[in-house]
Amino acid sequence: MATDRPILLVEDNPDDEALTLRAFKKNKIANEVVVARDGVEALDYLFGTGVHAGRDTANAPAVVLLDLKLPRIDGLEVLRRLRADDRTRLLPVVVLTTSKEQQDIHEAYSLGANSYIRKPVDFEKFIHAVGQMALYWLVLNEPVEDGIQA
Repeated sequence: MATDRPILLVEDNPDDEALTLRAFKKNKIANEVVVARDGVEALDYLFGTGVHAGRDTANAPAVVLLDLKLPRIDGLEVLRRLRADDRTRLLPVVVLTTSKEQQDIHEAYSLGANSYIRKPVDFEKFIHAVGQMALYWLVLNEPVEDGIQA
C-alpha cells in the first residue's frame, strides 16, 4: 500500500519541476508534492523553520527528491545537514539531478544519499524513471516510522 505522506521535491528549475510533476501525474502518484525551490526552503520545510515555522514536522516526507545545483544552499549541503541531525538522518533522500560528475555521485553517497538518479533527457524515459522510483520508495520500501521529531 502506498504511503500518504508527502513527497518533497527540491528543484529550482521551473521546467524540471513541471516535468517531474507531470511524470508523477502520468504515473498516477497521488501523494501531495511539496516543492522547495532552493536549499534554504527545503531545510525550512523539513525542520519547521523560516517560511515553514510552525509546520508539524512529524508529517515527514515519504522521500526527498533532491537536485544538487540549487541556489542559496546547494543540494550536497542540504544532504549534509539532514544527515547531521538526528531528526532527519534516516529520511530517504534520492538525488535527482542532471549531473553525471563522478565527484558529485561519490560525495552524495558519502553524505548518505539513498539513491542517485540522473534525469533522463527523453521525457518518456523520465516518466518511466519516476514511475520506478515511486514504486520503490512509496510502495515497496519499508520506512522508519519515527519521522521528524520536534
